[in-house]
Amino acid sequence: MGTVYHFAGCELDPGQFRLSRDGQVVHVEPQVVDVLAYLVEHRDRLVPRTELLDAVWGDRFVSESTLSSRLMQARKAVGDDGHRQAVIATVHARGYRFVAPVQLVDTAAPPETLGAAETQEVRYCVAPDGVCVAYAQAGHGPPLVKAANWLTHLEQEWDSPIWGHWLHELSRGHRLVRYDERGCGLSDWDIPQFSFDAWVDDLELVIDAAGVQAPFPLLGLSQGGAVAIAYAVRHPERVSRLVLVGAYARGRLVRAQTPEAREEAALDLQVGKVAWRRDDDAFRQVFASQFLPGESREVWDAFNRLQRSTTSTENVVAFLDVFAHIDVTSLAPRVTCPTLVVHSRDDMRVPRSQARELLDLIPDSHLVMLGSRNHILTAGEPAWPAFLGELDRFLAGGGAPSPVWA
Repeated sequence: MGTVYHFAGCELDPGQFRLSRDGQVVHVEPQVVDVLAYLVEHRDRLVPRTELLDAVWGDRFVSESTLSSRLMQARKAVGDDGHRQAVIATVHARGYRFVAPVQLVDTAAPPETLGAAETQEVRYCVAPDGVCVAYAQAGHGPPLVKAANWLTHLEQEWDSPIWGHWLHELSRGHRLVRYDERGCGLSDWDIPQFSFDAWVDDLELVIDAAGVQAPFPLLGLSQGGAVAIAYAVRHPERVSRLVLVGAYARGRLVRAQTPEAREEAALDLQVGKVAWRRDDDAFRQVFASQFLPGESREVWDAFNRLQRSTTSTENVVAFLDVFAHIDVTSLAPRVTCPTLVVHSRDDMRVPRSQARELLDLIPDSHLVMLGSRNHILTAGEPAWPAFLGELDRFLAGGGAPSPVWA
């Protein structure tokens, strides 16, 4: 909900930290969006420099050159410059004024009018070993396939504060295809085997069942990144672009180099077993605080509810065991498509060293580090629109991403 501003061929959505120009998303830092938003919201008057500094940075001390830098970036993003000044005019020694004509659009319209899918269609397919796998499709446009990740549930995720914004945004302008991996969600829980190869087979099964036409982009989050890598190597002619978010090439036990690291990996398995066996959120809270350390208790509770409803105790332990033994270091160098590696700089679940390792292993890969502690990006944090901007540009065929955020 909120207001979107249209001006000079641009669309500015402050609520989503999103700026587009001539229909293409423009990646800018959140503070640049804040500067633009404040100026356009106060376009009826001149805004003094000191007021703009206070509005954007509050009580944090920043230099005048910082404001000048953000203004320069804002002007470049909207097609303006220091001489033309058709959007932002400088009033010498006084401040700035937004001078372009503006049209306001109320975003309280139903989701479909904004290009995102309002509903999804759930279907089922059967693997050769008899396991029933549930998959969902939402949105319209070119396909975007998402490999399964930790404990999904196609129906409950759709309106979840954990995953809802992901699904609605990913289905905006795309036909999003995703699925519940065997053992959880709407897929069969009582299964003959948990294995990494079976997960790759299930991804292949879903893509074929959904009739996804190649080539298509493939998105993998967390351990889904390794599954996506394996599929891209198995079918290089099918995958046009690979996006890996919070992913890793080696699971916790594989990359554990010290007794302490191996002890922590073993503890992860034990906590999962106790949490589901006792149906105790006090133990599941360990996972919530690792996946979403920067969020409120309300978000943690939502994550715990989602975890609790996705699978059985036996399956949780089996999942965590397979996760810990993942190793695609021999496969990653064989990826042939352009790859975008995205990682939260202070991820508490998967260390950023894993992102660096993926960058080193995959030939045509580029890394973007986001300013977040969360393993799963949430809708309210600045890293979320930054990720969407990078994703849109990469899927549209852009080259190397914006500089890595240190």
